[in-house]
Amino acid sequence: MSTTHSKTRTKILQATLDLLLAKTETETRMSDVAKQAGVSRQAVYLHFKNRADLLIAATLFLDEKLGVTTRLHASRTAQSGHERLHAFVSAWASYIPEIYGVAKALIDMSHTDDAAAAAWQQRMQDLREGCAAAITALDNDGTLAPDFNAQDATDMLWTLLSVGNWEHSTVNCGWSQEKYLAMMTLTTRNLFYVQTHRTT
Repeated sequence: MSTTHSKTRTKILQATLDLLLAKTETETRMSDVAKQAGVSRQAVYLHFKNRADLLIAATLFLDEKLGVTTRLHASRTAQSGHERLHAFVSAWASYIPEIYGVAKALIDMSHTDDAAAAAWQQRMQDLREGCAAAITALDNDGTLAPDFNAQDATDMLWTLLSVGNWEHSTVNCGWSQEKYLAMMTLTTRNLFYVQTHRTT
């Protein structure tokens, strides 16, 4: 990939994020992105086959900008299920405020915009995979609470860590980010983790 090609792609992705963060009432169109980026509409389509492809790429670009791989390192290298669960919850809970603007825009648009819905669904599937990895680590250790099987626990953790629940806790309940993180850590530990290994 040429330097010019890469720079143009980056300009397009940044323009997409800027438009999403502007929280306009209308969908973010390819032509709007082209104008914001200072490139032709054809240039946008050269890099992205459709709006869904562009919006998904924009969320991944945001992850890259915010260093999501580094943030998840502690979770991915944890030596126990308990450590992995704690590290994953901490990383994601701390990440939500930084992506909230883009997330909120995609959620709002998704009710009437299939491309935005596809982009958000893809990102939420990525979150579910992280939840599944943490729960599987607990299950492999024999420390997953016996009230759950791995699939149900994954679904429950995925639900607890939703952006909507973060919004409700911090906006409607008035929790600080520190309180939200503390409560999610306490809740997930008490709900999913048992300190005594199960016997077979």
